[in-house]
Amino acid sequence: MSASSTFKRKFKQHQTLILAVFSFIIPLTIWSIVSYVPYVWHPKVEITVPGDVSYFSEGLLVDREIFEREKSDIVTQGKTAPEGIPANPIYFPSPDEVATAFYTAFVTEPKRRNEKWLHESLWDSIQVIFWGFVISSIFGVPLGILMGTYRIFAKLNEPFIEFFRYLPAPAFGALAVAILGIHQGPKIAIIFIGTFFQQVLVIANTTRKLDPMLVEAALTLGAKRTSLLFKVIVPGISTNLYRDLRILLGWAWTYLIVAELIGSSSGITWFITQQARYKNFDNVYAAIMMIGIIGLFSDIILAWIGKRIFPWEQHKSLS
Repeated sequence: MSASSTFKRKFKQHQTLILAVFSFIIPLTIWSIVSYVPYVWHPKVEITVPGDVSYFSEGLLVDREIFEREKSDIVTQGKTAPEGIPANPIYFPSPDEVATAFYTAFVTEPKRRNEKWLHESLWDSIQVIFWGFVISSIFGVPLGILMGTYRIFAKLNEPFIEFFRYLPAPAFGALAVAILGIHQGPKIAIIFIGTFFQQVLVIANTTRKLDPMLVEAALTLGAKRTSLLFKVIVPGISTNLYRDLRILLGWAWTYLIVAELIGSSSGITWFITQQARYKNFDNVYAAIMMIGIIGLFSDIILAWIGKRIFPWEQHKSLS
């Protein structure tokens, strides 16, 4: 590899990294401005000195209009006026509060005995995603490849799958609970239903995009149906198939919240619901972000594994 091509490759890598960092810095900057600059939004007032207003207390959030009205009335009466600072509603915590919650949410003991710690809730959710997607892939990948390879499989299965994929997965919640009980079974079933039918169609489409010249060459050389499938088609679509599964795993995460509302209360959804009930919105934001972080890092790990399994794809993308 020449020095020029090496420089271009490194420049592209640095440019990609810088743009990726900025994709997070921009929304974080907007969030910080809205949170910390006093008069950008801040429709509330946080009471610092209650004064002689009977129902004001230190730390209370009140609407700006109410604060100004009460302050005006108290001043008119010659009493001690309340004081406050601009603040946002309780459901919009600042970045530093959410950042702190990433630690405190893990070490704060649940308020009730039957409630789970955050790490236990996260582990429940990861198991639901894992088993739902693995079971979906065990059936979806072979069926998708067969549908993309043989017309008879496509004509037999595709009309029903096209119909079924439009049915919302949560609609099967009550049925899943009746059949599988109230624990993890129905949640895994919702992940399966939400990803399986899409998975089959995506993989079938990927299989159909295989270069027909490869198939013709194999048939010319006398390849039989089994050899054609396992020695030509499957290896030929392997890189795109792996990429499809990475994308489809992201779809599984989007069904998690809906899936965990079915049956018994568990998982990160239960934690978010409980924290919202207690008005700990910093924990709510932190938990939502944790879902994104886990999903992002799992995708980064899968991308890294893909580069090791399919090293030629990296060279193709740089050429």
